Amino acid sequence: MDDDSLVAMSLKTILSSDSEIEVAATGSSGAEAIKLYEEYKPDVLLMDIRMAGMTGLEAGAAIIEKYSDAKILYLTTFNDDEYIVKAISLGAKGYIIKQDFDSIIPAVKTVYKGQSVFGNDIIEKLPDMISRKESFDYRKSGITPQEMEIIEEVANGLSNKEIADKLYLSEGTVRNYLSNILRKLDLRDRTNLAIFYYQNR
Repeated sequence: MDDDSLVAMSLKTILSSDSEIEVAATGSSGAEAIKLYEEYKPDVLLMDIRMAGMTGLEAGAAIIEKYSDAKILYLTTFNDDEYIVKAISLGAKGYIIKQDFDSIIPAVKTVYKGQSVFGNDIIEKLPDMISRKESFDYRKSGITPQEMEIIEEVANGLSNKEIADKLYLSEGTVRNYLSNILRKLDLRDRTNLAIFYYQNR
């Protein structure tokens, strides 16, 4: 979804060049994104944030509210800090830089596999992007010291494997810890966990 028809066609061309990806439809507005999602139920919805009328963020919120398992990947720029935070907070699986065409196919495939596209460079910006709140007492939510270590490493942008290597744990153990952490804090995924950490430091 992109309100620039040339960009939309370029994206379709790029994605169609990969034999594992089929482009079901293209659109140019948030309202059209909702309509097409209802019709096609795509594995991944690639959508711009800034569109005339209903924005991509408004459309994404409406889609995720009805289809909680929707996998939405946004197109944005580094300058749109507020939009990036909103996209992640509503449950989007990630975002990519519109001009970085080489990252589009890998990002779509990553989101399709259920992972989030959330780079270290953006994590470093989060403290300045998110308004600070009073420090959160993790202990009251039952978070253990080991779980707190994992939360901090997730916020630092490390993958499960990297966390496992750093903390001398198995990758499966890290996944189990992460599942428990998300349950205790009532969060959707590791992306929301990273944002929660920076909001409540």
